[in-house]
Amino acid sequence: MQGTRLDTARIRAARRVIDPVFLDTPLYRCEALEPLLGCAVSVKLETANPVRSFKARGTEVVASRLADRGARAVVCASAGNLGQALAWSGRRRGLDVTVVASRSAPSAKLDRIRALGARLELVDGDFDVARERAAAVARRDGIRLVEDSLDIETCEGAATIGLELVETTPPFDAVLVALGGGALATGVGHVVKARAPDVEVICVQPLGAPAMTHSWRRRRVVTTDSTDTIADGVAGRRPIPAVLDDLLLVADDAVLVREESITAGMRLLLDHAGLVVEPSAALGVAAVLEDRDRFAGRHVVTIVCGSNVDVAAYHRWVGAAGRHSA
Repeated sequence: MQGTRLDTARIRAARRVIDPVFLDTPLYRCEALEPLLGCAVSVKLETANPVRSFKARGTEVVASRLADRGARAVVCASAGNLGQALAWSGRRRGLDVTVVASRSAPSAKLDRIRALGARLELVDGDFDVARERAAAVARRDGIRLVEDSLDIETCEGAATIGLELVETTPPFDAVLVALGGGALATGVGHVVKARAPDVEVICVQPLGAPAMTHSWRRRRVVTTDSTDTIADGVAGRRPIPAVLDDLLLVADDAVLVREESITAGMRLLLDHAGLVVEPSAALGVAAVLEDRDRFAGRHVVTIVCGSNVDVAAYHRWVGAAGRHSA
């Protein structure tokens, strides 16, 4: 794809350094969902791995390159999933990993970061506050700051999902991608538009965290003062200009969905696909629920990108009292 920061040769090279446990993830038709959504639905399952999200595809590339250069330490800010992934990839390569996260991040994600051996520093405020603190730690200690979506390794690691999608048959008409910082959307979008340009790349974000979608629509960076969504994994306020530039070249659309659609999507994935997912992973299903006519009769792929969810919160969102509304 001309114009993006991504490079197809590097994406193929990334596959060779990513631990195979994160590659060639299941992709399958989920016929049980189809009567409810009114379209053919395939699921790309990125949760059946040691960190239960797609993020390790990128951190494997980062950690491999750092180890090759003799680096000893690394730091990142995380809403939870990137921190787990970097902790896993760094531990495997002898790197000291520091993760900065918000105190309000899901406790299940924070506990897992600690369990993987990373040093966890908590801050008051949201992800963007954590990002500022992680940058300060990197400057103070003279170590690499991993910035999800800005660092090309995170995008090109995620892009290996796109390679797996375009190498499959039968063809599909659209791919629905959760949109947060943009690594997943730009990575998958780059490969899909290069190899299967007729496939529609649709990014999905919560109404309560719309900064990147507003930026895509206006073709310039739009920030927000706050976020209000259960989908913590995509709740950023300050889009990165270089990432937006890439997104503008590969995304066909960016849509916003309501919180009730996200929880309905989570319930559908539990009841009809047997999948426990975090809110960000249900955004694709939520998009279909809100616009059935758009997808009627088409074959869509939704990337189920993570399953790190606090059990108590999950029961509140997907509990029996609400399941009849799905």
